[in-house]
Amino acid sequence: MGDPPAVVHRPEASRFEAELAGALAVCAYRRQGDTLLMTHTEVPPAFEGRGIAAALVCAALDWARAEGLRVRPLCSYVAVYMRRHPETRDLLAT
Repeated sequence: MGDPPAVVHRPEASRFEAELAGALAVCAYRRQGDTLLMTHTEVPPAFEGRGIAAALVCAALDWARAEGLRVRPLCSYVAVYMRRHPETRDLLAT
């Protein structure tokens, strides 16, 4: 599988992304006050199952924590990720 791709934060596009041999994987968000609405995570089908979505979401959650933001997972993948990683649950918006 190799090393995970580099994840880059593109605040001007409101997303985290990873370039994969010319294709793009993204974790998109909207910032609403002190809440990060995580809206969509997408990995090209040829690259699924390699931990890329997890790397994107992890980077987004790390950024949210550093910024003091709460997280509302509107994306089903993000919701599942946060359920599986209890160390992220303190970020959940009430």
